[in-house]
Amino acid sequence: MYKVASASEYLVITGAGIPDLKIAKKAWVLPGQSYAVIDLSPVNYTFEVQAMSAEKLPFVLPAVFTIGPRADDREAIEKYARLLASCDKNSKHVEELVQGIIEGETRVLVASMTMEEVFKGTKEFKEEVFDKVQIELNQFGLFIYNANVKQLVDVPGHEYFSYLGQKTQMEAANQAKVDVAEAKMKGAVGSKLREGQTLQNAAKIDAETKIIATQREGEGKKEEVKVKAEVKVYENQREAEVAKANAELAMKKAGWAKEAQVAEVEAQKAVAMKEAQLQKEVERMNALTMTEKLKAEFLSKASVEAETKAQEANWKLYQEQKAADAILYQRGKEAEAMRAAAEAQFFAKQKAADGEFYAKKKEAEGLVELGKAQGVYLSTLMDSLGGNYGAMRDFLMINGGMFQEIARINAGAVRGLQPKISIWTNGGEASGGGGNAAMKEAAGVYKMLPPLFKTVQEQTGMLPPNWMGTLPADN
Repeated sequence: MYKVASASEYLVITGAGIPDLKIAKKAWVLPGQSYAVIDLSPVNYTFEVQAMSAEKLPFVLPAVFTIGPRADDREAIEKYARLLASCDKNSKHVEELVQGIIEGETRVLVASMTMEEVFKGTKEFKEEVFDKVQIELNQFGLFIYNANVKQLVDVPGHEYFSYLGQKTQMEAANQAKVDVAEAKMKGAVGSKLREGQTLQNAAKIDAETKIIATQREGEGKKEEVKVKAEVKVYENQREAEVAKANAELAMKKAGWAKEAQVAEVEAQKAVAMKEAQLQKEVERMNALTMTEKLKAEFLSKASVEAETKAQEANWKLYQEQKAADAILYQRGKEAEAMRAAAEAQFFAKQKAADGEFYAKKKEAEGLVELGKAQGVYLSTLMDSLGGNYGAMRDFLMINGGMFQEIARINAGAVRGLQPKISIWTNGGEASGGGGNAAMKEAAGVYKMLPPLFKTVQEQTGMLPPNWMGTLPADN
């Protein structure tokens, strides 16, 4: 069957085809399914929470909470439907659940506060209770729409608030008495103060009036003196301006007289200058006339002579140009001949160089072929000798006449040498007694010197110095 919930209600459907539960405003309830209707409208819960402050003072906290499921949170509605859908929202079970949460959180919070803090900070206390209770109600899907904490009430036998009220009343009464006495004092003092201020202000005004009158009188005199001084200054200025105007007029008259005299002198000088210029022009014209006359007399003669000389000069110039053209033509031909000879010589040298290059190229090719042939020869010879390098070297030296050449060079080295062999002795006398032995040795050395000098002279051609002695002449 088809079910529709009202504006503040939801359908909670469970059963076949639904894994957990289904929440909807309207839906078909099929066979094998069951449904329940939950009301989301909030409910007011009134409590009188008994608590104890940090000073161990008990009191009663009347409070009214407006609580209901959160209508704008799908998850909260599911929690409420799952946990509290079977209970009426006005049932004792729900009320005890909410009351237990509120009393527990309130007592815990109040136990950490003094009575003065609870009494003076009602707003902060309310917000703190609201936040802590809301945290606990979230697990049931409930929401606190409003919380109102009433005036704190004494527990019978503990009249803290009554005594506090009496204290406040007494303090207010005493303060009122003090205020009345202070008001009377202020009235009496104020009256005397106003009378004194009136007299002081009157005297002050009289003194200020006299001062102002004196100031005004002095200012009047100052203004009068000032006006007189300004009038005198103005009169002096006018007199100075008149004197200045008279002086300027006199200066202008003198200037005009001077200009008239200068103009008269300039006129006289201008007339004289004009006469001099006219005289100069007359003399210039006379000179020009004389010059033209002389030109006319000598022009014809000079023209004839100039024409004759010009013709002669032109003839000489023509001859010189022709001679120069002939020389230039001859030198041009000589240059062409030299260029042709140079080209022929260059061609001949180029051909000779090409021939020499070809010969060198062929010679190099021949050397290459010769080297290849010698390589083949040496390789064949080495193979024939069984790879014996020493035998091949001896064969090549013998075949090339190396040993004969060595013998010839050695023979030429000793050819023409005439070695001289000198043999001398220091005597073969037998040595006598010990006394003459030393003398005999010295005599032997002296006997050895002449043959030594003779040998040196024969071998090198050098003679000993005169102080050492002279050699006997050869027979």
